[in-house]
Amino acid sequence: MDRWLAAKARVLSTETLRKIHSVLKRSIARAQARDKVKRNVVMLCEIPKGKTGRPSKSLTLTQAEAVLNAAESANLYAYIVLSLLIGARTEELRALTWPHVDLEGTPDANPPTPPSIMVWRSVRAGGDTKTERSRRTLALPRRCVEALQRHREHQVTSKQKAGELWQENDLVFASKHGTELDAANVRRALRLILKRTDLNPDEWTPRELRHSFVSLMSDAGVAVEDIARLVGHKGTVVTEKVYRKQLRPVLLEGAEAMDLIFPGENREA
Repeated sequence: MDRWLAAKARVLSTETLRKIHSVLKRSIARAQARDKVKRNVVMLCEIPKGKTGRPSKSLTLTQAEAVLNAAESANLYAYIVLSLLIGARTEELRALTWPHVDLEGTPDANPPTPPSIMVWRSVRAGGDTKTERSRRTLALPRRCVEALQRHREHQVTSKQKAGELWQENDLVFASKHGTELDAANVRRALRLILKRTDLNPDEWTPRELRHSFVSLMSDAGVAVEDIARLVGHKGTVVTEKVYRKQLRPVLLEGAEAMDLIFPGENREA
C-alpha cells in the first residue's frame, strides 16, 4: 500500500492522495467489520507528499467584463453570465432545467419575489447537489434574466433546426440536439470565448468563473458569511479554505466603525 501510494504521489496532488487514503481506510474498515480482512493496513500508511496542486485564480473586474463582452455572440453566453454573476457550479448549471427557472418573479406579491433559479440538481450520480446546503434558490441579477430570455429564444430556433433529432429534456443548457452537455463541451466553449480576449485560453477553466464570483463579491464588500450562503457552503470554513485567495485579505469594517466612534486629530470641531 505504501508503494502504491508513493507511485500515485508522482501524478496526483497531496489533497487528492488524502482523499484516496480516507476512502481506502473507510472501505477496509467496513470489510474488517465483516471479517473479510484481519486488519486495516491503510492505518499504517502515511500520506505521501504529492504534486503541487494547480493554484486557483480569479478574473479581475476588467477581465470579467472582457469575458462577458467576448461571450455576447456565443451559444453559451447565458452560461458564462450565470457562472460569473451568481457563482453556480458548472455541474449545477449543466443540470439546470427550465421548470427551475423563474424569469418573471411575482412583483405584485407582498413582499415581491424577484426572478430566480432553483439550484436543486447537478450532474452528479443520482442528480443530487454536492451537499445539502448546495440546494438553494438564488435571485437573478438583471443581466442574468436578460441573458436567459435571449437564450430561451435561441433554443426555440435550435429545436426547429434539429427537428426530429431534438430530444426534449427541459435542459436550459443543452447540445444542439437537446442532450446534456459534458464538461469537455463547456471547456471548449470557454476557450473559444477566451481567444477573443487578451487571456490565455489554456490557463483558465470553467470552475474559475465561480472563483471569480467570490472574488468580485468580496471586493464589493460582501461579508464572507453571505458569500458562503450564495455559493452553497455550509459555513465559512470551506469558503475561506478553498477561496482564500479570492477573499479580500484586509477586513475594513472594524477600522471604519472605530473611525466614526473615535475620530482622529483631523475630526471636525
